[in-house]
Amino acid sequence: MAILEVEHIKKSFEHTEVLKDISFSLEEGQVLSIIGSSGSGKTTLLRCLNFLETPDEGVIRVRGEELLDAGKATTLTEKAIRKNRLHFGLVFQSFNLFPQYTAKENVMLARKLQAKELPDFKTRKKEIYEEIEKEAEKLLVQMGLSERMNNYPHQLSGGQCQRVAIARALAMKPDILCFDEPTSALDPELTGEVLKVIRELADQNTTMIIVTHEMAFARDVASQVIFMDDGRIAESGDPQEVFNHPKEERTKQFLARFNEG
Repeated sequence: MAILEVEHIKKSFEHTEVLKDISFSLEEGQVLSIIGSSGSGKTTLLRCLNFLETPDEGVIRVRGEELLDAGKATTLTEKAIRKNRLHFGLVFQSFNLFPQYTAKENVMLARKLQAKELPDFKTRKKEIYEEIEKEAEKLLVQMGLSERMNNYPHQLSGGQCQRVAIARALAMKPDILCFDEPTSALDPELTGEVLKVIRELADQNTTMIIVTHEMAFARDVASQVIFMDDGRIAESGDPQEVFNHPKEERTKQFLARFNEG
């Protein structure tokens, strides 16, 4: 069974149709790279999956559970949206760390807020917070930040901030980890350290969706690739096939510069 099923997602902003009937599925442990020109709908698709935007039409299922059917009249409550978001971890291109908190505190924050809803929180508060802290420390070590846990964002490089953001997303134990252009805000020399972490996660069979402009990385790390153009999936399939033998003319045009390089 697919871990993620996306069926006929459509989204418009005023009179502009941004997503035009998007459908795909993702198996557990797979990495999906989404490529395409700016304005092709890649980020809007991620935002719909993470319930930061509500599709006008379409269905989203995770592990067979229907999280959204936009065709139904019922409106998702704020509580339902928060619950649905737990299935997805989103790493933004601009880090979105809280400047007043240390790296470790940034990783712990959402988990601590979530813990307050546990039935035994009041009686186990100290123990629960200690467990969350240990998990945060473990994740930051995994990200290569053992010496930076108590640093604030302004004391970290862009690559280090992005690795904190990845640890924060992983702390919520999402079914699917999503990246929106994770290296676009980084200097070229810092890009490699973030891509290395993502590659390591792929090697650990972490299910991921990566919107990226790093074409070589998209080809090498992905199990499947989607090329979006003008709000549609113009081509999809095995990365080597799509990159080396694209079938659609628009895909050929987009990849021409990359393949020449």
